[in-house]
Amino acid sequence: MKKSKNAIRVKRHWRLRKNINGTAERPRLNVFRSLSNIYAQVIDDVNGVTLVSASTLDKEIKAQDVKGGNAEAAKLVGKLVAERAIEKGITTVVFDRGGYIYHGRVAALAAAAREAGLKF
Repeated sequence: MKKSKNAIRVKRHWRLRKNINGTAERPRLNVFRSLSNIYAQVIDDVNGVTLVSASTLDKEIKAQDVKGGNAEAAKLVGKLVAERAIEKGITTVVFDRGGYIYHGRVAALAAAAREAGLKF
């Protein structure tokens, strides 16, 4: 039986996660994308806590009347998650692309987070 694309992505994500861990000093910036939205979380894996999150479903991004499934929305999410992280005192993170190819929306989110001040 053929595996779905998402099952293959999840397997790839777990393979990557063996080497990527977020700590309190340097948490993990995780990206999840669906067809219509994109989500980003800054996670402390040691304590199992989400420190900061942002998505295209947030009020700040919905107010700008941008469709959630494109690169422009991903840039807004990257900028918003970086601003929220910097407000909490988080400046450096480990980037976890979630098993997705570093291209398109994932790359746009990462670039916007870097421009807003996050280091990874």
